[in-house]
Amino acid sequence: MRAVTNVIAHLDMDAFYASVELLRYPELRGKPVVIGGGQRHQPRETIDPATNDVVRSFATLEGYVGRGVITTATYEARALGLHSAMAMMKAAAKAPQTILLPVDFDAYRHYSRRFKAAVRAIAPKIEDRGIDEIYIELTDLIAGGDAHDGAPVRTLAQSIKDAVRDATGLSCSIGIAPNKLLAKIASDLDKPDGLTLLGDGDLERRIWPLPARRINGIGPKTAARLATLGIHTIGDLAHADRAFLVATFGRAHGEWMHDAAHGRDERPVVTYSEPQSISRETTFERDLSVRHDRDLLSSIFTGLCDGVASDLARKGYVGRTIGIKLRFDDFKTVTRDRTIDCATQDAALIRRVAGECVRRVALSRRIRLFGVRVGGLVRVDAVASVAREPSPSTAKLFD
Repeated sequence: MRAVTNVIAHLDMDAFYASVELLRYPELRGKPVVIGGGQRHQPRETIDPATNDVVRSFATLEGYVGRGVITTATYEARALGLHSAMAMMKAAAKAPQTILLPVDFDAYRHYSRRFKAAVRAIAPKIEDRGIDEIYIELTDLIAGGDAHDGAPVRTLAQSIKDAVRDATGLSCSIGIAPNKLLAKIASDLDKPDGLTLLGDGDLERRIWPLPARRINGIGPKTAARLATLGIHTIGDLAHADRAFLVATFGRAHGEWMHDAAHGRDERPVVTYSEPQSISRETTFERDLSVRHDRDLLSSIFTGLCDGVASDLARKGYVGRTIGIKLRFDDFKTVTRDRTIDCATQDAALIRRVAGECVRRVALSRRIRLFGVRVGGLVRVDAVASVAREPSPSTAKLFD
């Protein structure tokens, strides 16, 4: 790869949630597995009386009934046509013997922190894009002024991959290109455990034959509309008339698509940004009734508030705006929030204020999703005092 103005990497963990589960259950390696079940899908452990060994049995998709969707799938499950966001009842019809595991976000967050720390030890300029992916600014490490001065790009990228595996036991795929847009596409080209460098001529050779939807920002609706115009690949989009795209999709979107198809992207790697809010939410496997499931809803609500408070404390933030999100069985979603005088990360206070928000909603239908959010965040060390609930709240949630 010739010297370029920028050298940017996109690192994407391979089937992240599933890979974390395979560390816990190595006997499932090589088998089709999907993640997305509830606690009732926890593996069962028994003792083999003959050997005294622990024997685990796993739930499968066979007979699954519910509204759950697949969070992620192993590559073996993907080969059967199963993928993230697929309804599990549909997946059960396709591949009923696929193993089903519950989600464990605490474990995924733990491994997320570990892989990012491993990368920062080598290349400290990273942009956090979620639990399983980051952008890495490598320009200075390649150009000079660092311990990796003069190291070939591939050698540096391989050292990052090795560090991630040593820290987590997991594999990742890295794409390296002159900008973020191409780096993200590249990281997906040779999965799993891929290392892909895009250099001179690779835009036309490797990127243009791909479907237009592989550009991050072109969703299914835009891709379908492009297809009706005879634009199927990124190359088709690159050769489309710029003025035509502007006239069809509007100036901003049309110009952006044309530039993206030509591999143009001026966005920098943003190494630090303050979060605007912290939230937790859960979708129920069955719609819950305010009348008949009052205790269960109250328990879930308390757990969400405790989780948000824990996240705030761990990340070092407090917030003043506390809100809730409810989605009903008719898919109508409502939100309510309230801003308090003094910022907080106290679980009891978050619960009390969020409960006041709940009581501002007409609870006439069953609930399918419940969420709690704290916004207006500031660093805890930047405020003089932190608000706390002076005594345990006695307010009931659904009075």
